[in-house]
Amino acid sequence: MPRTTSISNAEDVIDSRDVIARIEELESELEAEHDDSEVDDVLDMKAELAILKALAEEAEDYAGDWRHGEALIRDSYFVEYAQQLAEDIGAIDKAASWPNTCIDWEQAARELQQDYTSVEFDGVTYWIR
Repeated sequence: MPRTTSISNAEDVIDSRDVIARIEELESELEAEHDDSEVDDVLDMKAELAILKALAEEAEDYAGDWRHGEALIRDSYFVEYAQQLAEDIGAIDKAASWPNTCIDWEQAARELQQDYTSVEFDGVTYWIR
């Protein structure tokens, strides 16, 4: 089975399907643990698994499509996310300087966050819809 990458709370956007895949991979690796496994490796895997399970448990309560793919957006990235979303849905013309240079993106992000719920991932706030 190909190894998934670790998921870090330093990432700007995390896909819930990646969290699910990593949890499943860690559980499989721990079940198949051999006597020659390094103790530190096993402890690291158990710690990572506990953190990811806590995130998944909290986020599943708020995200109806957790298993099918929900984006978790890091709080410090949310303003950029709001601007990118506005461009993606055609709310603004990303090639135009005006009115883009006049938009208060922090205010726009705060208003957008009203449709999101915050969850904690190892001490870092993420937003999920």
